[in-house]
Amino acid sequence: MEKEEKKIVNTGEEDEMEIYGYNRCHWKLVLVAIGVLCTGGFLLLLLYWMPEWRVRATCKRTTLKDCEVVLLRTTDEFRIWFCAKIRIVLSRGDNPLQNPQSIEDKVSNGHSGHSCESPAEENRNDPNKYSPIRYFTHHSVMYFWNDAVQSFDFKKGLDESTSCSSIHNEHSKGLTKEVHDYRKVFYGVNEIAVKVPSIFKLLIKEVLNPFYIFQLFSVILWITDEYYYYALAIVIMSVISIVSSLYTIRKQYIMLHDMVAAHSIVRVSVSRANQEIEEILSTDLVPGDIMVIPSNGTIMPCDAVLVSGTCIVNESMLTGESVPVTKTNLPNPAEDPKAMGDEIYSPEVHKRHTLFCGTNVIQTRFYSGERVKAIVVRTGFSTSKGQLVRSILYPKPTDFKLYRDAYMFLLFLVVVAGVGFLYTVVNSILNEVPAHIIIIESLDIITITVPPALPAAMTAGIVYAQRRLKKIGIFCISPQRINICGQLNLVCFDKTGTLTEDGLDLWGIQRVENARFLFPEERACNESLVKSQFVACMATCHSLTKIEGVLSGDPLDLKMFEAIGWILEEATEEETALHNRIMPTVVRPPKQLLPESKPATNQEMASYEIGIVRQFPFSSALQRMCVVARVLGEKRMDAFMKGAPEVIASLCKQETVPIDFETILEDYTKQGFRVIALAHRKLESKLSWHKVQNINRDAIESNMDFMGLIIMQNKLKQETPAVLEDLHKANIRTVMVTGDNMLTAISVARDCGMILPQDKVIIAEALPPKDGRVARINWHYADTLTKCTNSSPAINSQDIPIKLVHESLEDLQLTKYHFAMNGKSFAVILEHFQDLVPKLVLHGTVFARMAPDQKTQLVEALQNVDYYVGMCGDGANDCGALKKAHGGISLSELEASVASPFTSRTPSISCVPNLIREGRAALITSFCVFKFMALYSIIQYFSVTLLYSILSNLGDFQFLFIDLAIILVVVFTMSLNPAWKELVAQRPPSGLISGQLLCSVLSQIITCLGFQTIGFIWVKQQPWYEPWTTQSDACNLSAATNTSSSQHENETLHDEHNIKNYENTTVFFISSFQYLIVAIVFSKGKPFRQPCYRNVLFVISVIVIYIFTLFIMLYPVESIDRVLELVCVPYQWRITILIIIIINAIVSLLVENILLDMILWKVVFSRDKQGEYRLTIPQPPQEPLDRWRGCVLSSLFGCRKKIPKAKYMHLAQELLVDPEWPPKPRTTTEAKDPTQENGSYPIITVT
Repeated sequence: MEKEEKKIVNTGEEDEMEIYGYNRCHWKLVLVAIGVLCTGGFLLLLLYWMPEWRVRATCKRTTLKDCEVVLLRTTDEFRIWFCAKIRIVLSRGDNPLQNPQSIEDKVSNGHSGHSCESPAEENRNDPNKYSPIRYFTHHSVMYFWNDAVQSFDFKKGLDESTSCSSIHNEHSKGLTKEVHDYRKVFYGVNEIAVKVPSIFKLLIKEVLNPFYIFQLFSVILWITDEYYYYALAIVIMSVISIVSSLYTIRKQYIMLHDMVAAHSIVRVSVSRANQEIEEILSTDLVPGDIMVIPSNGTIMPCDAVLVSGTCIVNESMLTGESVPVTKTNLPNPAEDPKAMGDEIYSPEVHKRHTLFCGTNVIQTRFYSGERVKAIVVRTGFSTSKGQLVRSILYPKPTDFKLYRDAYMFLLFLVVVAGVGFLYTVVNSILNEVPAHIIIIESLDIITITVPPALPAAMTAGIVYAQRRLKKIGIFCISPQRINICGQLNLVCFDKTGTLTEDGLDLWGIQRVENARFLFPEERACNESLVKSQFVACMATCHSLTKIEGVLSGDPLDLKMFEAIGWILEEATEEETALHNRIMPTVVRPPKQLLPESKPATNQEMASYEIGIVRQFPFSSALQRMCVVARVLGEKRMDAFMKGAPEVIASLCKQETVPIDFETILEDYTKQGFRVIALAHRKLESKLSWHKVQNINRDAIESNMDFMGLIIMQNKLKQETPAVLEDLHKANIRTVMVTGDNMLTAISVARDCGMILPQDKVIIAEALPPKDGRVARINWHYADTLTKCTNSSPAINSQDIPIKLVHESLEDLQLTKYHFAMNGKSFAVILEHFQDLVPKLVLHGTVFARMAPDQKTQLVEALQNVDYYVGMCGDGANDCGALKKAHGGISLSELEASVASPFTSRTPSISCVPNLIREGRAALITSFCVFKFMALYSIIQYFSVTLLYSILSNLGDFQFLFIDLAIILVVVFTMSLNPAWKELVAQRPPSGLISGQLLCSVLSQIITCLGFQTIGFIWVKQQPWYEPWTTQSDACNLSAATNTSSSQHENETLHDEHNIKNYENTTVFFISSFQYLIVAIVFSKGKPFRQPCYRNVLFVISVIVIYIFTLFIMLYPVESIDRVLELVCVPYQWRITILIIIIINAIVSLLVENILLDMILWKVVFSRDKQGEYRLTIPQPPQEPLDRWRGCVLSSLFGCRKKIPKAKYMHLAQELLVDPEWPPKPRTTTEAKDPTQENGSYPIITVT
């Protein structure tokens, strides 16, 4: 049974998991119950934290077919365990898309128009017709048992393995009530349910955090030891922390709930199998239902494919663009002989015909009384919006080195605590200490070594950073990400609306006459051009529509139409219903544009208008759109086309395309203009209106006459170049990820400084396998792309980037090349050229025409080579990437802000350097606090251990003074340092376990322990020293001999723990000052934080504590000494303690600021830091002395010529000596079929 082959669910998906079956075991349950009782409930907590242990401790392994519980483990790098309980539902079959026999017996066809004569309840009386179906729910998805694969899987709707022809032929007739009810068993309620947990549930979940349990243990221990005050302080801090955490979490749930509530429950009309229209709640919809879209629009409660009519939809929820999109009905392959009958329907491929959940249908268009109908293909969490919400509800854990190292460090402290625990027990037994005191003191050493205040202390810096971000208009819903933002070394930017302004402006037009370009014209709106074919194309070739009387549509179309000043009139619903679907949209020029010449001409011009007979919508795959139009009074129709200039030129007669077309186009694109080409053709007179409605677009889009260019300008935002320059100076790579055209994107990248003028751009054009040919990548250089002809000239050596290779990496120059590619190429490379992906993303700067999921894949690819990736976008199409990135910042307060950890109130990328600065400051603060808390633990641990050796300890009020007056005050004020005013090239370390930080901590530990030991031993060498008793009189105080016997008895009773002695007083004063010394030493400012003297509260706090401690040490006050249980020592010894403290302070400062910062940090541990520089900034040659010093220290510490830890740095070094990289211009890289077991792809390059 144990050797049963493991099964996989969601194979190949992002949420792929291993699955194991278990059954409950009664004897194991009994043993666990006994264990829980014996451990006081701690075992129950442990099993709560560890699902894998819980299942294995209470269940036995079995087959998946017979199991009661399933254990799931993700197959990603995190390997997280989940468990789920198997449930049973009764059903007539096991495939929701195939009608069971019991229904087919009643109805000849499940999709026929005949309804069941008898009600469904009759069948329910016969239990033989129902069989149990086993399923479990995980992350809001139901997984059903599948006998065919002997595993669980989730039931997909009509979005997979359903052909377009079957959607029209089999699924377009509607469902009977019985089939609908049968399918609902599998698909459940159509609702994206985001339940806001009750405060009690959230409280229990938060309180059961391991840190809070440890704090509870510590508080109970302190109360037992009568250490009430600090216990109260920790309780108050924990309560504040829990309350703020609960508030933040609940607020996020409410935001998400409100986002999806808008379309969760609405009333919809569905067409049943008998053609009756039934009104139901949207929660009852199942895949296969035919939804009737109301004419006044609706918010879609599901994903559905249009089978009749047209819809105008606002898809801002998906794309971020609040531009209405026209959705047409899915073409029926049976009606189009050229179409592929077996083409599989896909919501992504056929998105022009798919209405997505959450999008807003503004209005519908139908003809001859025909209803606008859509077939439901996905419901609930399977919809596009449902998947987005799931990814927000169940995010992948953040893998950040700081947090992993923090747990490692805590583990180390636990080991240290264990040593102290054993030492205390053994020492106390040897000295015959009572058992109850041994238990309390040995457990107390654990709470000293692992400080319970650590989580609160670590959170303080993040909370302060969050507050500072809020002041500059950046809101954060995931505070832990602030620290990670301090490590960002690459930022991806969306283009439109992020780097550039939202809209496009018409710069001008350049017409063509007699195959020659005319001079550019600024305005197209003038009398001389009003009847030209060029203006007619601008007036008709668009997808604009009127919504509530306002013209709306694609911004480019809108700008183009507004530039000519024409008027658009659409047929009303009444007119459309009376006529057939050929009732055209009409455009005409305004009267003021009509020339005032002869009266007859005026009348002719007054009636000049053009009707749009048929529209072929813009296709990103074809990169063009086309319309068929007719001028009023003309017999022959015209075809107008607009699109990408290269595509349009290829579809035109070559004699109409100017010879200098490529040169002119290149000039415009290099200047960052977006260029659209126009073409025209007179159609044959035999083409009637009815024939045009059924003609294939390929028949229209050929033999066109090239008419000229429209030049649009997409202006950069004013702050973009300066912000990108700041990021480059700080060694932070910038990448553009856009849905726009590639050449335009490259031009914008050059304009904004992302690509420098002298840099080469290599375009990777990847083609999938086709017609027996393997996948291949064609390499073009952007500057020479348009110059390529059939006769390829010899490659100019200047076209190849110069790559300087040195024996030493000290003088390494930046390789001056960038890769650019579109989404299609990126998809092919991911599938067929996986070995090339790291090389391409290392220098990839422009990624154009990227779909939302491709943006996420790019972020993952960059993270796979160890980049810390930031993402800045403004639309919901960036949601996946914003969430996946280490630091995602949304410039929109719409849906994107829910997925994004950060949202900027001002839509400007200037928030990016601000976020990184604050992230770096927060990260350094976290390091400072962690180092300080570690030193606090070790110093106090060593103090207590020294005193335990003489059966003494620190007094309760001494602990209280150290913990409350010094530690808490210092911790919460040292975190207040603001961020440094500018970004620097140096980056902070990413983890605690690094050379710099470990050396810093260890050197301070050794220093502090050394001086404490000196004080502890030296006090015993003093001539006046004797083991302290109540009669001891080291200060020669006469009052000491006059104390009454009752006072002696009270003191003896009070000092049963032997607190009062000379060693205690000496160790207390030295350690008190050591806490303050390390606080100052670790409170570093530049280059990531403002200097500590700018932190006024910290400076005041430290000065006040210094003065007070110095005062009670040099000028003892009897009442204070009595409270703190200090004994009087000679004044000379107090001065000696002061000298020890001063020397300690000098040594600590010298070690940290001279030895570490000036020598070790800059020479030995500079590898990580300079490794970043080497890829981008040439390093100056070292002085001989510096080089000699570096060689000696590097040899001493054994870190000469280490391989860089980051994969991208290691890869960059490898590519420097690779003669085949970068690829040469006009070459092709081909992928062969996998020949090795590991599936690697041999690459061959052909010219």
